[in-house]
Amino acid sequence: MKIIRLTKDVTLKRSLAAGTKQQQETVKAIIEQVKNNGDEALRQLTERYDGTEVRQLLVSEEETAAAYQSVSKEALAIIREARDNIRDFHSRQVQQSWLTTKADGTILGQKVTPLDAVGVYVPGGRAAYPSSILMNVVPAQVAGVERIAMVSPPQKDGTLSAAVLVTARELGITEIYKIGGAQAIAALAFGTETIRAVDKIVGPGNIYVALAKQQVYGITAIDMIAGPSEIVVLADETANPEHIAADLLSQAEHDPLASAVLVTTCEKAAEAVAAEVVKQLESLPKKTIAEAAINGYGAIYVADDLQAAIDAVNELAPEHLEIVVSSPWDILPSIRHAGAIFLGAYSSEPVGDYFAGPNHVLPTNGTARFSSPLNVEDFTKKSSIISYSKAALEAHGEKIAAFARLEGLEAHARAVEKRLGRNR
Repeated sequence: MKIIRLTKDVTLKRSLAAGTKQQQETVKAIIEQVKNNGDEALRQLTERYDGTEVRQLLVSEEETAAAYQSVSKEALAIIREARDNIRDFHSRQVQQSWLTTKADGTILGQKVTPLDAVGVYVPGGRAAYPSSILMNVVPAQVAGVERIAMVSPPQKDGTLSAAVLVTARELGITEIYKIGGAQAIAALAFGTETIRAVDKIVGPGNIYVALAKQQVYGITAIDMIAGPSEIVVLADETANPEHIAADLLSQAEHDPLASAVLVTTCEKAAEAVAAEVVKQLESLPKKTIAEAAINGYGAIYVADDLQAAIDAVNELAPEHLEIVVSSPWDILPSIRHAGAIFLGAYSSEPVGDYFAGPNHVLPTNGTARFSSPLNVEDFTKKSSIISYSKAALEAHGEKIAAFARLEGLEAHARAVEKRLGRNR
C-alpha cells in the first residue's frame, strides 16, 4: 500500500464506481422486458444471465425443508443467535405515534404506519449471504411490515443456497423467488403474474442491481444506491499492525473496487501495516480481488497530528470506521460522518457484519455525510394529524387567510373564512 503524507493538497481516495452508459441502457431494456412480458421475461433473463432454467419462480416448501439437511446444528445456532442480537438492537429504534392537545382544543400529532409490502434482494449465485437476509428482514419485521418478499439469483442447478433458505425460514419468510439481477428489481417494482409489486426494495447487489433500483425509484421506494464496500481505520502507535492489515483486507476481498484506507499519526505504524498487507495477501483465497482493491483504492495516510487525522476521516465519510487508538471513546464526539463506528482493538469490522446487532447495510461513497444505516424507520411512513376546534379557528383564522392571500391563493383564504361566517 502506498504511504502518503497527509497535507492540505492531498486528494483523499474514495471509490466512486458508477454505471457506464451501456450498463444503464442494458438495465433499462431489462426493466422494459419484465414490464411487458412478466414471468416469461424473468425465465428468459435468468437463463441468459444466470445460466440456469427456472420454471417455478417461487421456492417450494419442499426445497426449504430439504435445506435444513445441509446446514449444521452449529451454524443454525449461530444464525439464531445473530438474529436475536439484531432484533434486540432494532427493537430500540421503534417510534410511536403521538398526539398533543392545546388549551384551545387543537389536537396535533403524528401517526407512524409500517409499509404494507417490502422486497428484499439477497445476493447469490456464486456466494450465499444469510447475513444480508437478517439485516434487511429483521428491521422490517420489527417495524411491523406484514408482507416481505425475498428474491435471490439461483445457483447453476436452479436452486438457492441452503443457508439462505434456512435463514429465511428462521425469520418466517415464505415468499421467496429464484430470480436475481435487474430483472428481480423490475419484478418487485412493477409486479408480474406470480410476483406482486412492493412498496420498497432493500438489499445490496451488483452494479446492475444498483442501477435498476435507481431507475425504478419513484415507482417504489429504495433503501439506497450502494457502492463498493469501504473501510477506514484511524490508528495511532498503540494499534497492532497485524490486526489493522487483516481488517483492511476484510473489506478489500469484497470487490476490486472496494476501498481500504488507514489514517494514522505514526509513520512507523504505517510502514508496519503496509508490510503486513503484502504478507497477508499471499495466503488470502481471494487474493486477486483484494490485491486489485488495495492497488486501486487502498491508501495509508500519515497525519501530523490527531486532529488532522480526524479531519481526514470526516472528509472520507466512510461506510465502516474503526478507531484503534489509546483512548477511542475520547475521539467519538469528533466523528461526524461514518456509517458504523467500531471502537477499540477488539471491535473488528466483521463483528458488525454478522453478529453484534447494528445493521450492516450502510451508506457508501461518502453518503454517510447525510445518510444513516438501514433501520426500523426505513420501513415506516408518517402521517401528520391536525384537528382544529372552532375556538382555535376563530382565534387564528384571519391570520391563516392573510397568509394565503400573501401567496395569491384566494380560494385557500375563503375556505377558512367561510367557516368563520365571512363571505366574499
